[in-house]
Amino acid sequence: MRSIDLRIGTRGSALAQAQAVLVIRALALVGVRATTVIVETAGDVRAADTAWGEGAFVMAIEEALLAGSVDIAVHSAKDVPTDVDPRLLIAAFLTRADARDALVVRAGLGPLLDDLPSGARIGTDSPRRTGFLLAHRPDLDVRPLHGNVDTRLRRLDDGAADGLILACAGLDRLGLADRIGERLDPRTVPPAAGQGAVAVQVRSDDDETIALVRTIDDADTRLVVETERAFLAASGGGCRAPIGAHAEVIGTNLGLFGGYVAPDGSDVQFGQVHGRVRDATALASELASSLRSITTGRRAAVPW
Repeated sequence: MRSIDLRIGTRGSALAQAQAVLVIRALALVGVRATTVIVETAGDVRAADTAWGEGAFVMAIEEALLAGSVDIAVHSAKDVPTDVDPRLLIAAFLTRADARDALVVRAGLGPLLDDLPSGARIGTDSPRRTGFLLAHRPDLDVRPLHGNVDTRLRRLDDGAADGLILACAGLDRLGLADRIGERLDPRTVPPAAGQGAVAVQVRSDDDETIALVRTIDDADTRLVVETERAFLAASGGGCRAPIGAHAEVIGTNLGLFGGYVAPDGSDVQFGQVHGRVRDATALASELASSLRSITTGRRAAVPW
């Protein structure tokens, strides 16, 4: 073990802490000690609304990293903007968990999305989830519901909603997989770019820490997440845009499925591309260009 601990900047939520523990354990396997430093983000301060913008859950942690208050930052990859500060880089992605979204319903309903009665109240704070849900089930009452995972589950149990849409990976990591009614088909509700992956960020001039952190990088996860993020960037959207993407690697080939949706579900476009792994970035740009050409000029073209 290193004689000096690496300081991990992370949010204070139960899920963020669980993800930090995954990084601590991965580093321990390569002989590196690490401890956590809690950083409050704008998304935590304003958890009761969605007025926060791009990077709300990562900006304060990045600032702590740049200031030298922490040595590495741990984020949910889906929360990291595609235009990363050049003074920072993502040195590792941990092995990706389930990238899909989950439907969680109150007792007596569901458990499947198509089993829900017309008018069922579904809580989410995501324009992407809202749009794709309404495109598939326009008869549902999809409404804002904010807060950390435990807060949302408590509000569900208290009757504030009939169901929730949450990330499978988050529920799995918190030991709450038994709450999942259905793991949603990514071709119905495409996940956010990078969903299910943990990103480990470092200062781009910190060669020693970069070398240490790169030892825990999962190459396959990096490939699919960077492909999804390239699609998001080429689409001109940020991490809050109503855009979904899901990439998979099979041998030396890669498939990318993506979708754009109007936040009210009134217009939705899906597309997919396949090709060689070495052409991943070009494939992402190809899919984005294809979907843009479909939505250009349409009444309900996706706004971002």
